[in-house]
Amino acid sequence: MKDEKIKLKEGEDYIRLCDLLKLTGEFETGGQAKIAIQEGEVTVNGEICTMRGKKMKKGDKAGYNNLIFEVC
Repeated sequence: MKDEKIKLKEGEDYIRLCDLLKLTGEFETGGQAKIAIQEGEVTVNGEICTMRGKKMKKGDKAGYNNLIFEVC
């Protein structure tokens, strides 16, 4: 698995899961990311997550397509 770090913007405490996945470039649109989340294709901290609005904070990790994205 490949790890990639996603940095929060200045002053942000979290990023929503669907926005994080779109930011990674794995999806062209937020809608595509939402579908993948709802279909159980995404993990958060090692557990399947179907909450597209899940708040991802520093240290949280999202997994998709054998990639891990860590919020920092």
